[in-house]
Amino acid sequence: MTGERDLDALLRHMKPEMRPGIFVFCTIPPNEPIPASTSPLLTFREQEGTTLVILREEAEAAELRTAFASRLITLTVHSALNAVGFLAAITARLAEAGISVNALSAFHHDHLFVPADKADEAMAILQEMSGAKRL
Repeated sequence: MTGERDLDALLRHMKPEMRPGIFVFCTIPPNEPIPASTSPLLTFREQEGTTLVILREEAEAAELRTAFASRLITLTVHSALNAVGFLAAITARLAEAGISVNALSAFHHDHLFVPADKADEAMAILQEMSGAKRL
């Protein structure tokens, strides 16, 4: 299944959805195992350590230090991994509104971690960009 590459179509059909919960970013030393009590949504190994993106409650229960309390917005359009300009257009528009974003492209969709206190504003901007009417 090939993802969408046309920028106009991607923006028009992005259909943002906000997932429940507050996600946080944590790091553990490079050779330390991921705490068994956690179920990370995302792991990424860097030279300095392993990044975990997990629900805040899991991080607190595992006594992990946290950063960037965020909400996760999934852009439900199936975007091609080699689509050009989609995230650039979105992150530029969010930046104009003073909203930081940590973006992730997975196989089927693009995902945005935005500050928890700016999530509703980010959703409104994304819906406006897609031409969707607010509910």
